[in-house]
Amino acid sequence: MVYPIVKLFDPVLEREAEAIEEFDTPELHKLIEDMFESMYAAKGVGLAAPQIGISKKIAVIDCSVGERPEEKLVLINPKIVKTEGKQKGEEGCLSIPGFRELVTRGKRATVKAQNAKGEWFEMAGEDLLARAFQHEIDHLHGKLYIKHISALKRDLIKRKVRKLAKAGEWT
Repeated sequence: MVYPIVKLFDPVLEREAEAIEEFDTPELHKLIEDMFESMYAAKGVGLAAPQIGISKKIAVIDCSVGERPEEKLVLINPKIVKTEGKQKGEEGCLSIPGFRELVTRGKRATVKAQNAKGEWFEMAGEDLLARAFQHEIDHLHGKLYIKHISALKRDLIKRKVRKLAKAGEWT
């Protein structure tokens, strides 16, 4: 099932998500499947559960955008354990469509997370994967990428979005 993507100003995007405590359930596997389907439909490389209105600590990532199924990642209750170096690149978000800004993130990031069975694992990524780790885990803590840009740019985006919403073009 493809879920609609929740947009900027929805309160679910601005609060800490809840930890997942039950693993290997049909409901969890269905949620993971639906999250990948929703992410691919929106042409994204990552999706956090709050972006589909579910305040749970789960994110899916696929930097190949469906081209290489072996690259599909599921991160449950993830934490960034280390970042190294810096990369500056254009970043966008499915919850803020039509806007992109330069964001500085760690060039390499190591995450510790659980899989669908509840088993802990650690994984390192660099470049786009490191950016995706950091971006999606931010979502699980109620932070959008625009928190990483200047207040002036952030306010400008928010003003433009409010204007679009007023015109009925932000749904």
